[in-house]
Amino acid sequence: MKFKKIKWLNIIIILGIVVLLFTPIGRYARGFAGRLLSSGSAVVKRELNLVVDDYNWELTGLDGHSFNLEEAKGKVVFINFWATWCPPCIAEMPSLQKLNDRYGNKVFFLFIAQDDRDKVSEFIKKRGYDLPVFYSNSDAPSLLSSKTLPTTYVLDKNGKIIVAQSGAADWDSEEVHKVLNGLLGQ
Repeated sequence: MKFKKIKWLNIIIILGIVVLLFTPIGRYARGFAGRLLSSGSAVVKRELNLVVDDYNWELTGLDGHSFNLEEAKGKVVFINFWATWCPPCIAEMPSLQKLNDRYGNKVFFLFIAQDDRDKVSEFIKKRGYDLPVFYSNSDAPSLLSSKTLPTTYVLDKNGKIIVAQSGAADWDSEEVHKVLNGLLGQ
């Protein structure tokens, strides 16, 4: 009797793993788990006190147009490094879309994809996102580079790093709104 219970339990566990790894249900479950594990809101690390002085960073938009970060100098800049295969990245995307909808005409948003163009294009289209997605053509300024995904930086108008967040966060939060409103008011 005990052998049958253990055998069925093992079969159920294996089936659960297969469903989570290899079916569309698993993708939604991983996204849900990512949202549960993400922090409540972005962590504002004011002690950084670092200023990006080199804005020379060549990018190409998902639509093919070229862009240099120099064009954003003197503006509040929001930079997010992400990929479609990254569950925490996917988990924070809805809040990033809301933040972009709210501040897109006031803050310069850059979503730097670390993934294949076709996958990113399909992901954006399928989810109905309207985000300014870019690809890096040159190395990012050293202060804005990270090997962790997602990583997000917010720069003030003088290039000072106000927010440096590794990992998922709720970007459409009151704390983030206060920070952006304060930066825009300067």
